[in-house]
Amino acid sequence: MAVTQRTDIATATADAGQEPLVSPVNSHNEWDPLEEIIVGRLEGATIPSGHPVVTCNIPPWAARLQRLAAGFRYPETLVERAQEELDRFVALLESLGITVRRPEAVDHRRRYATPDWSSRGFCNTCPRDSMLVIGDEIIETPMAWPSRYFETHSYRPVLKDYFRRGARWTAAPKPQLTDELFEPDFRIPRAGEPMRYILTEFEPVFDAADFVRAGRDLFVTRSNVTNRMGIDWLRRHLGPGYRIHEIESRCRTPMHIDTTFVLLAPGKVLVNPDYVDVDRLPDVLGSWDVLIAPEPRPIDDRLLRLTSMCGKWLSMNVLMVDEKRVIAERHHTAMLRALESWGFEPIPCDLLHYAPFGGSFHCATLDVRRRGTLESYAA
Repeated sequence: MAVTQRTDIATATADAGQEPLVSPVNSHNEWDPLEEIIVGRLEGATIPSGHPVVTCNIPPWAARLQRLAAGFRYPETLVERAQEELDRFVALLESLGITVRRPEAVDHRRRYATPDWSSRGFCNTCPRDSMLVIGDEIIETPMAWPSRYFETHSYRPVLKDYFRRGARWTAAPKPQLTDELFEPDFRIPRAGEPMRYILTEFEPVFDAADFVRAGRDLFVTRSNVTNRMGIDWLRRHLGPGYRIHEIESRCRTPMHIDTTFVLLAPGKVLVNPDYVDVDRLPDVLGSWDVLIAPEPRPIDDRLLRLTSMCGKWLSMNVLMVDEKRVIAERHHTAMLRALESWGFEPIPCDLLHYAPFGGSFHCATLDVRRRGTLESYAA
Protein backbone atom coordinates (compact mmCIF):
# COMPACT_ATOMS: atom_id res chain seq x y z
CA MET A 1 0.00 0.00 0.00
CA ALA A 2 2.89 2.39 0.70
CA VAL A 3 4.27 4.33 -2.25
CA THR A 4 7.81 5.56 -1.68
CA GLN A 5 8.26 9.25 -2.45
CA ARG A 6 11.81 9.73 -1.22
CA THR A 7 14.79 7.46 -0.66
CA ASP A 8 17.23 9.51 1.39
CA ILE A 9 17.07 11.46 4.60
CA ALA A 10 17.50 15.20 4.43
CA THR A 11 20.94 16.70 4.61
CA ALA A 12 22.12 20.17 5.51
CA THR A 13 25.12 21.98 4.12
CA ALA A 14 27.91 22.69 6.57
CA ASP A 15 30.45 25.51 6.21
CA ALA A 16 32.00 25.89 2.78
CA GLY A 17 34.45 23.11 2.01
CA GLN A 18 33.02 20.68 4.58
CA GLU A 19 31.02 17.53 3.95
CA PRO A 20 27.21 17.96 4.07
CA LEU A 21 25.72 17.29 7.50
CA VAL A 22 23.33 14.35 7.82
CA SER A 23 20.48 15.30 10.12
CA PRO A 24 20.18 13.21 13.31
CA VAL A 25 16.45 14.01 13.15
CA ASN A 26 14.46 11.80 10.76
CA SER A 27 10.94 10.68 11.62
CA HIS A 28 8.04 10.53 9.18
CA ASN A 29 5.44 8.37 10.92
CA GLU A 30 4.52 6.63 14.17
CA TRP A 31 5.87 3.14 13.38
CA ASP A 32 9.19 3.00 11.52
CA PRO A 33 11.98 1.32 13.59
CA LEU A 34 12.74 3.65 16.50
CA GLU A 35 16.38 4.72 16.92
CA GLU A 36 16.36 7.90 19.05
CA ILE A 37 13.81 9.46 21.37
CA ILE A 38 13.41 12.32 23.86
CA VAL A 39 11.83 11.38 27.20
CA GLY A 40 10.44 14.02 29.59
CA ARG A 41 11.42 14.77 33.20
CA LEU A 42 9.47 14.95 36.46
CA GLU A 43 11.91 17.06 38.47
CA GLY A 44 10.44 20.42 39.44
CA ALA A 45 6.90 19.57 38.33
CA THR A 46 4.45 22.21 39.54
CA ILE A 47 0.66 22.22 39.60
CA PRO A 48 -0.37 24.44 36.65
CA SER A 49 -2.21 27.72 36.96
CA GLY A 50 -5.95 28.09 37.31
CA HIS A 51 -6.22 29.90 33.97
CA PRO A 52 -9.55 29.06 32.23
CA VAL A 53 -7.73 27.30 29.35
CA VAL A 54 -6.27 24.91 31.95
CA THR A 55 -9.44 24.32 33.97
CA CYS A 56 -12.00 24.35 31.13
CA ASN A 57 -11.91 20.55 30.78
CA ILE A 58 -12.52 19.66 34.43
CA PRO A 59 -15.59 19.87 36.72
CA PRO A 60 -16.17 23.17 38.60
CA TRP A 61 -15.22 21.67 41.99
CA ALA A 62 -11.91 20.44 40.55
CA ALA A 63 -11.27 23.85 38.96
CA ARG A 64 -11.65 25.50 42.39
CA LEU A 65 -9.10 23.09 43.88
CA GLN A 66 -6.82 23.71 40.91
CA ARG A 67 -6.82 27.45 41.54
CA LEU A 68 -5.98 26.93 45.23
CA ALA A 69 -3.13 24.49 44.50
CA ALA A 70 -1.64 26.28 41.46
CA GLY A 71 2.07 27.01 41.77
CA PHE A 72 2.74 24.37 44.43
CA ARG A 73 4.87 21.28 43.90
CA TYR A 74 3.07 18.03 43.15
CA PRO A 75 2.81 15.82 46.25
CA GLU A 76 5.85 13.59 46.73
CA THR A 77 3.60 10.52 46.90
CA LEU A 78 2.64 11.14 43.26
CA VAL A 79 6.12 12.08 42.06
CA GLU A 80 8.00 9.15 43.62
CA ARG A 81 5.81 6.41 42.09
CA ALA A 82 5.89 8.10 38.70
CA GLN A 83 9.67 8.57 38.84
CA GLU A 84 10.26 4.88 39.58
CA GLU A 85 8.14 3.89 36.59
CA LEU A 86 9.76 6.50 34.34
CA ASP A 87 13.25 5.25 35.21
CA ARG A 88 12.25 1.69 34.31
CA PHE A 89 10.70 2.91 31.04
CA VAL A 90 13.95 4.69 30.08
CA ALA A 91 15.90 1.54 30.94
CA LEU A 92 13.55 -0.50 28.73
CA LEU A 93 14.07 1.86 25.78
CA GLU A 94 17.84 1.67 26.17
CA SER A 95 17.73 -2.13 26.42
CA LEU A 96 16.00 -2.10 23.01
CA GLY A 97 18.99 -0.23 21.54
CA ILE A 98 17.20 3.15 21.42
CA THR A 99 19.16 6.34 22.20
CA VAL A 100 17.37 8.36 24.91
CA ARG A 101 17.81 12.13 25.28
CA ARG A 102 16.42 14.18 28.18
CA PRO A 103 15.61 17.86 28.83
CA GLU A 104 17.23 19.85 31.62
CA ALA A 105 15.61 19.86 35.05
CA VAL A 106 13.71 23.12 35.72
CA ASP A 107 12.26 24.83 38.79
CA HIS A 108 8.77 25.44 37.44
CA ARG A 109 7.76 27.48 40.50
CA ARG A 110 9.70 30.46 39.16
CA ARG A 111 7.39 33.22 37.96
CA TYR A 112 7.86 34.78 34.53
CA ALA A 113 5.99 37.45 32.59
CA THR A 114 5.23 38.93 29.20
CA PRO A 115 3.96 42.52 28.77
CA ASP A 116 0.39 41.16 29.13
CA TRP A 117 0.42 38.50 31.87
CA SER A 118 2.52 36.51 34.32
CA SER A 119 2.56 32.86 35.28
CA ARG A 120 4.49 30.04 36.89
CA GLY A 121 5.40 26.95 34.90
CA PHE A 122 4.06 23.40 34.82
CA CYS A 123 6.54 20.63 33.98
CA ASN A 124 8.56 19.19 31.11
CA THR A 125 7.09 15.70 31.28
CA CYS A 126 5.51 15.65 27.80
CA PRO A 127 7.79 16.65 24.90
CA ARG A 128 5.10 15.33 22.55
CA ASP A 129 3.06 18.50 23.23
CA SER A 130 5.63 21.22 22.67
CA MET A 131 7.54 19.87 19.65
CA LEU A 132 6.51 18.27 16.37
CA VAL A 133 8.94 16.26 14.24
CA ILE A 134 8.29 16.25 10.49
CA GLY A 135 11.09 14.50 8.62
CA ASP A 136 14.34 16.27 9.51
CA GLU A 137 12.58 19.28 11.08
CA ILE A 138 11.64 19.94 14.71
CA ILE A 139 8.91 22.55 15.12
CA GLU A 140 8.37 24.27 18.48
CA THR A 141 4.62 24.66 18.86
CA PRO A 142 2.63 27.76 19.96
CA MET A 143 0.89 26.29 23.03
CA ALA A 144 -2.21 27.88 24.55
CA TRP A 145 -1.41 27.34 28.25
CA PRO A 146 0.46 30.32 29.74
CA SER A 147 2.12 27.91 32.20
CA ARG A 148 3.80 26.16 29.24
CA TYR A 149 5.01 29.30 27.43
CA PHE A 150 8.73 28.66 27.94
CA GLU A 151 8.60 24.87 28.25
CA THR A 152 10.83 24.19 25.25
CA HIS A 153 13.68 26.14 26.87
CA SER A 154 14.50 23.03 28.90
CA TYR A 155 15.04 21.16 25.62
CA ARG A 156 17.27 23.82 24.06
CA PRO A 157 20.61 22.02 24.70
CA VAL A 158 19.25 18.99 22.83
CA LEU A 159 17.71 21.12 20.07
CA LYS A 160 20.94 23.07 19.55
CA ASP A 161 22.88 19.82 19.34
CA TYR A 162 20.52 18.50 16.68
CA PHE A 163 20.75 21.78 14.75
CA ARG A 164 24.55 21.81 14.78
CA ARG A 165 24.51 18.26 13.43
CA GLY A 166 22.21 19.13 10.53
CA ALA A 167 18.57 19.16 11.67
CA ARG A 168 16.14 21.90 10.71
CA TRP A 169 14.78 23.79 13.74
CA THR A 170 11.68 25.97 13.47
CA ALA A 171 9.46 27.79 15.96
CA ALA A 172 5.87 28.71 15.17
CA PRO A 173 4.89 32.32 15.96
CA LYS A 174 4.96 32.86 19.72
CA PRO A 175 1.35 33.61 20.76
CA GLN A 176 0.34 36.65 22.80
CA LEU A 177 -2.16 34.61 24.91
CA THR A 178 -4.20 37.70 25.74
CA ASP A 179 -7.88 37.57 26.68
CA GLU A 180 -8.89 37.87 23.02
CA LEU A 181 -7.78 34.25 22.46
CA PHE A 182 -10.23 32.80 24.99
CA GLU A 183 -14.04 32.70 24.99
CA PRO A 184 -15.05 34.56 28.19
CA ASP A 185 -18.30 32.62 28.79
CA PHE A 186 -17.12 29.18 27.73
CA ARG A 187 -18.78 26.11 29.21
CA ILE A 188 -18.42 22.46 28.25
CA PRO A 189 -21.08 21.54 25.65
CA ARG A 190 -23.56 18.92 26.77
CA ALA A 191 -24.32 15.81 24.73
CA GLY A 192 -26.40 16.79 21.71
CA GLU A 193 -25.30 20.43 21.77
CA PRO A 194 -23.11 21.83 18.98
CA MET A 195 -19.41 21.48 19.68
CA ARG A 196 -17.64 24.57 20.99
CA TYR A 197 -14.14 25.36 22.17
CA ILE A 198 -12.58 27.80 24.61
CA LEU A 199 -10.22 29.12 21.91
CA THR A 200 -11.12 31.88 19.47
CA GLU A 201 -9.31 32.44 16.17
CA PHE A 202 -7.40 35.46 17.49
CA GLU A 203 -4.02 33.88 16.66
CA PRO A 204 -2.61 30.44 15.77
CA VAL A 205 -2.14 28.03 18.67
CA PHE A 206 -1.68 24.26 18.71
CA ASP A 207 -0.17 21.42 20.71
CA ALA A 208 1.84 18.91 18.67
CA ALA A 209 0.01 16.10 20.49
CA ASP A 210 -3.14 16.97 18.53
CA PHE A 211 -1.37 15.65 15.40
CA VAL A 212 -0.23 12.17 14.34
CA ARG A 213 1.81 11.38 11.23
CA ALA A 214 1.52 8.86 8.41
CA GLY A 215 4.15 10.08 5.97
CA ARG A 216 2.64 12.67 3.67
CA ASP A 217 -0.66 12.55 5.58
CA LEU A 218 -1.13 14.09 9.01
CA PHE A 219 -4.28 13.76 11.11
CA VAL A 220 -5.43 16.35 13.65
CA THR A 221 -8.21 16.97 16.14
CA ARG A 222 -9.34 20.52 16.83
CA SER A 223 -9.39 20.95 20.60
CA ASN A 224 -9.24 23.29 23.56
CA VAL A 225 -5.52 23.79 22.87
CA THR A 226 -5.55 23.69 19.04
CA ASN A 227 -7.60 26.09 16.93
CA ARG A 228 -8.29 26.24 13.19
CA MET A 229 -5.77 29.03 12.77
CA GLY A 230 -3.09 26.78 14.27
CA ILE A 231 -4.01 23.95 11.89
CA ASP A 232 -3.92 26.38 8.96
CA TRP A 233 -0.50 27.69 10.04
CA LEU A 234 0.98 24.18 9.99
CA ARG A 235 -0.72 23.35 6.69
CA ARG A 236 0.82 26.40 5.01
CA HIS A 237 4.18 25.87 6.68
CA LEU A 238 4.47 22.28 5.43
CA GLY A 239 3.24 23.20 1.95
CA PRO A 240 1.74 21.06 -0.82
CA GLY A 241 3.94 18.02 -0.09
CA TYR A 242 1.76 17.19 2.92
CA ARG A 243 -1.97 16.79 3.55
CA ILE A 244 -3.60 17.50 6.92
CA HIS A 245 -6.94 15.77 7.63
CA GLU A 246 -9.21 16.65 10.56
CA ILE A 247 -10.62 13.84 12.70
CA GLU A 248 -14.02 14.76 14.10
CA SER A 249 -14.08 13.99 17.81
CA ARG A 250 -17.24 13.51 19.87
CA CYS A 251 -15.30 14.23 23.05
CA ARG A 252 -16.88 17.17 24.87
CA THR A 253 -13.50 18.16 26.36
CA PRO A 254 -11.03 17.48 23.54
CA MET A 255 -7.30 17.80 24.19
CA HIS A 256 -4.74 15.72 22.24
CA ILE A 257 -5.42 13.06 19.63
CA ASP A 258 -3.47 10.19 21.20
CA THR A 259 -6.37 8.89 23.27
CA THR A 260 -8.75 9.24 20.31
CA PHE A 261 -7.02 8.17 17.08
CA VAL A 262 -3.71 6.28 17.18
CA LEU A 263 -1.70 5.16 14.14
CA LEU A 264 -0.10 1.76 14.79
CA ALA A 265 1.34 0.59 11.45
CA PRO A 266 0.82 1.08 7.73
CA GLY A 267 -2.89 0.50 7.14
CA LYS A 268 -3.78 0.05 10.83
CA VAL A 269 -5.39 2.69 13.05
CA LEU A 270 -6.71 2.34 16.59
CA VAL A 271 -9.80 4.43 17.39
CA ASN A 272 -11.71 5.34 20.54
CA PRO A 273 -15.33 4.13 20.12
CA ASP A 274 -16.63 6.84 22.46
CA TYR A 275 -15.07 9.68 20.46
CA VAL A 276 -14.82 8.55 16.82
CA ASP A 277 -17.57 7.70 14.33
CA VAL A 278 -15.80 5.20 12.05
CA ASP A 279 -18.25 6.05 9.23
CA ARG A 280 -16.97 9.64 9.19
CA LEU A 281 -13.24 9.01 8.94
CA PRO A 282 -11.33 10.77 6.11
CA ASP A 283 -11.51 9.05 2.72
CA VAL A 284 -7.72 8.53 2.67
CA LEU A 285 -8.26 5.81 5.30
CA GLY A 286 -10.69 3.90 3.09
CA SER A 287 -8.52 0.78 2.80
CA TRP A 288 -7.13 0.88 6.36
CA ASP A 289 -8.01 -1.60 9.11
CA VAL A 290 -9.89 0.37 11.77
CA LEU A 291 -9.26 -1.29 15.12
CA ILE A 292 -11.71 -0.49 17.94
CA ALA A 293 -10.06 0.06 21.32
CA PRO A 294 -11.42 -2.21 24.05
CA GLU A 295 -13.18 -0.64 27.02
CA PRO A 296 -10.55 0.01 29.73
CA ARG A 297 -11.20 -1.31 33.20
CA PRO A 298 -11.41 1.31 35.96
CA ILE A 299 -8.20 2.06 37.84
CA ASP A 300 -8.34 0.89 41.46
CA ASP A 301 -6.16 3.71 42.80
CA ARG A 302 -8.59 6.42 44.06
CA LEU A 303 -5.89 9.12 44.30
CA LEU A 304 -4.84 8.39 40.73
CA ARG A 305 -8.42 8.63 39.50
CA LEU A 306 -8.72 12.08 41.10
CA THR A 307 -5.40 13.47 39.87
CA SER A 308 -5.12 12.01 36.36
CA MET A 309 -5.31 14.65 33.64
CA CYS A 310 -6.12 12.19 30.88
CA GLY A 311 -9.19 10.03 31.57
CA LYS A 312 -9.74 6.30 31.19
CA TRP A 313 -8.71 6.07 27.52
CA LEU A 314 -5.06 6.57 28.39
CA SER A 315 -4.94 2.82 27.66
CA MET A 316 -4.58 3.86 23.98
CA ASN A 317 -1.47 5.96 24.66
CA VAL A 318 1.04 3.44 23.35
CA LEU A 319 4.47 3.82 21.74
CA MET A 320 5.39 1.88 18.61
CA VAL A 321 8.97 0.52 18.59
CA ASP A 322 8.45 -0.67 15.01
CA GLU A 323 5.56 -2.03 12.92
CA LYS A 324 5.11 -5.01 15.27
CA ARG A 325 6.47 -4.18 18.72
CA VAL A 326 4.47 -1.77 20.88
CA ILE A 327 5.06 -0.56 24.45
CA ALA A 328 1.77 -0.51 26.37
CA GLU A 329 0.69 -0.10 29.98
CA ARG A 330 0.92 -3.35 31.96
CA HIS A 331 -2.28 -2.63 33.92
CA HIS A 332 -4.44 -2.27 30.79
CA THR A 333 -4.75 -6.00 30.15
CA ALA A 334 -7.66 -5.70 27.70
CA MET A 335 -5.53 -3.49 25.46
CA LEU A 336 -2.57 -5.88 25.68
CA ARG A 337 -4.78 -8.80 24.65
CA ALA A 338 -6.33 -6.79 21.80
CA LEU A 339 -2.93 -5.73 20.43
CA GLU A 340 -1.80 -9.35 20.46
CA SER A 341 -4.95 -10.50 18.65
CA TRP A 342 -4.32 -7.87 15.94
CA GLY A 343 -0.86 -9.31 15.24
CA PHE A 344 1.27 -6.92 17.31
CA GLU A 345 3.88 -7.85 19.90
CA PRO A 346 3.05 -5.85 23.05
CA ILE A 347 5.84 -5.03 25.51
CA PRO A 348 4.15 -4.48 28.90
CA CYS A 349 5.60 -1.66 31.00
CA ASP A 350 4.44 0.40 33.98
CA LEU A 351 3.72 4.11 33.56
CA LEU A 352 0.34 4.32 35.25
CA HIS A 353 1.42 6.94 37.78
CA TYR A 354 2.61 9.35 35.08
CA ALA A 355 -1.03 10.27 34.35
CA PRO A 356 -1.22 13.22 36.81
CA PHE A 357 1.64 14.83 34.88
CA GLY A 358 0.06 14.62 31.45
CA GLY A 359 -0.08 11.15 29.95
CA SER A 360 1.61 7.86 29.23
CA PHE A 361 4.14 6.41 26.77
CA HIS A 362 3.24 8.46 23.69
CA CYS A 363 2.81 11.70 25.67
CA ALA A 364 6.04 11.22 27.63
CA THR A 365 8.19 10.90 24.51
CA LEU A 366 9.14 12.50 21.20
CA ASP A 367 10.48 10.12 18.58
CA VAL A 368 13.36 11.97 16.95
CA ARG A 369 14.72 9.35 14.59
CA ARG A 370 13.03 6.37 12.99
CA ARG A 371 14.72 4.32 10.31
CA GLY A 372 12.58 5.01 7.24
CA THR A 373 11.74 7.35 4.38
CA LEU A 374 8.92 9.73 3.48
CA GLU A 375 6.10 7.74 1.90
CA SER A 376 2.42 8.05 1.08
CA TYR A 377 0.04 5.61 2.82
CA ALA A 378 -3.21 7.03 1.40
CA ALA A 379 -5.91 4.66 0.18
